[in-house]
Amino acid sequence: MTRRERTVDVLVVGAGPAGLGAGAELAASGAGHVEILEREQVAGGIPRHCFHGGFGTGRAGGAVTGPGYARQCVAAAVGAGARLRTGITVTGWAGPRTVDTTGPSGLERITARAVVLATGARERPRSARLVPGSRPPGVYSTGELQQAVHLFGQRIGTRAVVIGNEPVSHAAADTLRVAGVDVVALVTDQPPSLPTALAPLLVRARHRTPLLTHATVTGLTGRERLTGVGLRHHDGRTTTLPCDTVVFTGDWIPDHELSRRGALTLDPGTRGPAYDASYRTSETGVFAVGNLLHAVESAGTAAAEGRAVAAPVLRRLATGDWPAERPALAVDAPLQWIAPNLFDPDCARPLHGRFILRTARRLPRPHLVVGQDGRVLHRQRLLLPAEPNRPFRLRADWLDRVDPHGGTVRITAV
Repeated sequence: MTRRERTVDVLVVGAGPAGLGAGAELAASGAGHVEILEREQVAGGIPRHCFHGGFGTGRAGGAVTGPGYARQCVAAAVGAGARLRTGITVTGWAGPRTVDTTGPSGLERITARAVVLATGARERPRSARLVPGSRPPGVYSTGELQQAVHLFGQRIGTRAVVIGNEPVSHAAADTLRVAGVDVVALVTDQPPSLPTALAPLLVRARHRTPLLTHATVTGLTGRERLTGVGLRHHDGRTTTLPCDTVVFTGDWIPDHELSRRGALTLDPGTRGPAYDASYRTSETGVFAVGNLLHAVESAGTAAAEGRAVAAPVLRRLATGDWPAERPALAVDAPLQWIAPNLFDPDCARPLHGRFILRTARRLPRPHLVVGQDGRVLHRQRLLLPAEPNRPFRLRADWLDRVDPHGGTVRITAV
């Protein structure tokens, strides 16, 4: 089959909040022919099936549900002049800033002056978490659950267990309740972030569901239908929670397959493309935004990054400049990652002037130290604890003290 070849000024891959935000801002700023590709048949990303409110808070129009927010993002991009094409899958790279695609109209090869990757993130499924047991119906991720309930109106079950204790876990529990399912417990292998006697009571009061901490999933039971979730508790006890539905939440991983195919350098912590505060990756002319970079932040943060990438993309189109050398930013355990994770030689600061970090365990009021080649660049004491599966922030007012030709900048928690 003949592959049609054409060129655009900016190609955005992914039409979630980040990609749509980038397309809207670039088109409105005069970037030329801006095209957004989306493999799904409907644009909008994860918010399309998040029917709870809170999207768009603080922006014109106030708080809306996820589908309403997705429609707003699509309307902004199309209204600004970006060309949005759905049902188009990018299958690989054919050269620098050149991708191959397939869709209803056939095969294409598109070359752009700049490429913005906004492919987002997904939850790690049960199989990738290596949870043993049979493979009965009734096992979901949060996204699968929300689509089944809100998009397809499927019957879920009667008793459910949610694995996880982060905002998306509680969103999953809310979706189950909307579907008429009794949520018998939220389960996490993390210790309680509140005093042991208070944490389960407060979670029960807020979410009407018990929270089981220090509990590891050991297996699933059932064949024709899920019948239970096996747990091992911190003290060695083993129990089985009877249920016909289980939802594995959180444990986000970036959708980085296209980045890997393009040989972009990946950050070992985030597992997304390494990038600087101007959203520049290791490949000349290729930018990245949204939860591909730091799974997972809110839709509002992803959209804000999409809008913010417009300025560096426009500079690239005007000057052709691209940095040749950028020291990496890295963290020491128990910190898991920092984003952005490359030093920006222009000393550009990240969104809102702060870096995003994650930790593997709870840190009560951690003292963060930033150093390079034996020099201390910055010290900062956080006023609140840093919790696993939740972001916390590091100020960026030390960037002008980084040696752009020096070694790795390291962030430690002491």
